[in-house]
Amino acid sequence: MQRLLAISQKFEKRIVGLISGTSADGIDGALVRIRGHARDALSPHERLQLEAFATFPYPPELREQLLAASLPGAGTVDLICRLNIAVGECFAQAAQKIITQAGAKSDEIDLIGSHGQTIHHLPFAEPLAGIPASGTLQIGEPSVIAKRTSIITVADFRAADMALGGQGAPLVPFLDYMVFHSTEQTRGVLNIGGIANLTVLKKGGTLHEVIAFDTGPGNMVIDALTQKFFGKSFDESGALAAQGKVSETLLTELLRHPYFTKSIPKSTGREEFGAAYCEKSIQRAAHLQLANCDLLATATALTAETIAREAQHLEKRLGKLDELIVSGGGMHNRTLMAMLQKRFAPAKVTTTDDYGLPGDAKEAILFAVLANETVGGFTGNVPSVTGARTATVLGKICL
Repeated sequence: MQRLLAISQKFEKRIVGLISGTSADGIDGALVRIRGHARDALSPHERLQLEAFATFPYPPELREQLLAASLPGAGTVDLICRLNIAVGECFAQAAQKIITQAGAKSDEIDLIGSHGQTIHHLPFAEPLAGIPASGTLQIGEPSVIAKRTSIITVADFRAADMALGGQGAPLVPFLDYMVFHSTEQTRGVLNIGGIANLTVLKKGGTLHEVIAFDTGPGNMVIDALTQKFFGKSFDESGALAAQGKVSETLLTELLRHPYFTKSIPKSTGREEFGAAYCEKSIQRAAHLQLANCDLLATATALTAETIAREAQHLEKRLGKLDELIVSGGGMHNRTLMAMLQKRFAPAKVTTTDDYGLPGDAKEAILFAVLANETVGGFTGNVPSVTGARTATVLGKICL
């Protein structure tokens, strides 16, 4: 406990951030040097310095088990129990590897912030034995991470927000505001992982005015179709989709999914856009006699179109976007980026890399930042985004 108190009082800390996204491709690890806290008047370059970043794939068999356990009705309690520990071991190994990659030692690292691996997300409450219950489950036991690395670990960041009526997601707007808010431009900050989430930062706005939410599938459907029809884990550079033609008929049908008309705050995941959704899309494509590349092009257009429509819905409240700043795996998909440029014109479409924040590392950096806020006793959620009744300190600390 004395060590935790001493760390909480340090102005500069070295923190490892860890996350595996909804696609479960692997664990993103970032070692970040962080000065001060979000409330301190520091520029992003003064505040954050990325020392190392890498992605560490899961063993193939473990990834298959994770994806299976994420399906409604498929994740048995004994499997999830063991996966919690196995994923924790993988996260601990990832932390140790990124520390070594940076040329550092474990005793030089102050904290680990671990998001874990989401296997289920149920943000909308339904009655259970007469008790309204929402829920989210991120596995990757933080006690295992702390004991294997001998580094204090902060984890389970979403639960506190949900306990206050929030959806526990998205959390990335906290970092978006720290780095990208502007007095001169209204900006959209878009992360395209398995799910796409959009943060809108009003020109001159405060943190309490930030709006953000999951727009729908990002790479999730694209990746699933690429794996099924082309035997590849993802559509590199969007080359396969570029060979196809968007089916306006199928796109119109896909856009009828009820999630797209839900009011914000809202968040989603594999529960709505996973295997069952992909299978329905494949069946409709077969009925329409679409080629595989046409289906992939349509899935890519679905991601771009849902992002653009959600941004348009906010124009009356926040004004048109002057710039869209993209991060996540989707920023490497040239076909998707071209669609976004077309839909958001004349707004400038850039990436976080253009601002010195590597887009692939952004979410891992976030959980280093949130761990820093937690041990300082500072809030880390954005109630205007999640719907929580108030701002709160996030996470649980494992010594």
